[in-house]
This record gives sequence, C-alpha cells and structure tokens, in this order.
Amino acid sequence: MSVGQGHDVVGHEGPWTVEQVLALPEDKHQRIELVDGALTVSPSPGIPHQRAVYKLRNLLDRAAEDAGADVEVFSDVNILLPCGLLIPDVVVLDAEAAAQAELTVDADAILLVVEVISPFNRRSDLVLKPKLYAEAAIPSYWRVDLQPTACVTIDEFEKGRYMTRRVIQKGELVRVERPFPVDLDPAMLVLP
Repeated sequence: MSVGQGHDVVGHEGPWTVEQVLALPEDKHQRIELVDGALTVSPSPGIPHQRAVYKLRNLLDRAAEDAGADVEVFSDVNILLPCGLLIPDVVVLDAEAAAQAELTVDADAILLVVEVISPFNRRSDLVLKPKLYAEAAIPSYWRVDLQPTACVTIDEFEKGRYMTRRVIQKGELVRVERPFPVDLDPAMLVLP
C-alpha cells in the first residue's frame, strides 16, 4: 500500500509518533521518515544510488573487518533521533547495539551515517539531515554526491555541529580514519 492511498495515512489526524510510523505497512517503493511529527515520504532510489550504497556498504564492511572494529555496517536502518525517525542509506553501528536491535536503533549507537544524495531529496540531505544527525551527536556524517561527478564529503561532529574535514573527488584515493581506517575513492562507488 502506498502512503496516501490507504486509510492508515489519509484518516490520520495530528502529529505522527514513531510507533505509528513503524506500524504502517511496509512499502518497498517508498521510504517513510518522521521529523517533528510530520511524515517525509521518498520514492525508492534509482540504480546509480543503489549501486553507490551497495558498494560503499561492502567497502566499509571490509575495512571494519580489516581494522578489527567492533561494529556492523547496514543500509536502511531505522534510527531513533530526538526529532523522530530517519533512515540513512548506510550506517556503521556498535556491534553490541546491533546484536540487541530489532526494528530501530538509538542514535547513540551510531558511529557513522551516510546519505547518497538523490535529486528529489537534495535539500534534505544537504541541509536538514546534517542538522538532525548533529542534534543526536552522531560522530561522523558522509554525503555521497553522484552529480555531476562522484564526490564524498566527510563531516565530523565537533562543538555541536558538523565540520567538513575533506571533500574527496572521483579519482582521488584518500585514507579516512574515522570511524576506522578506510581507503576511499568515489570512483569505487560508480560505474567506470
């Protein structure tokens, strides 16, 4: 069922709660997030977006294993934030918290969130989500921009907000140290 077509959404009055959002029927074609009681609905991402998520998740997973980091790497995790519920493209979270998690994960267990910027969510990924992740004090936030050419912006939480540490351009191999060492070239995330 699509949001807006069923009685679960159309007849709803007042602000939404996390529990109400989690009770909505799953829809593989939409991502439903909650910010300050309001639903945000996004269509499923395109193939280049999904490719970048898949490749980055695998790269981070291998790097975490090589580093012996006690973490797990996932995509599409429901993160509980002070403002509601967001679903980043990729997350690195504490392994113990991952082992205990079911439907949601508390933000304090997250070491890194990654958003692959979508044309229809650009403003949210560049302005709103960094603010919301910073309010939750998530240590690292990466933005993968595929247009006009692939680049990755590495932000670290400092003094209540994210500070950009590096913008890595396609063709540039850089070692990123947090949350564990990983060698990253945005070219790895797209077709040659």
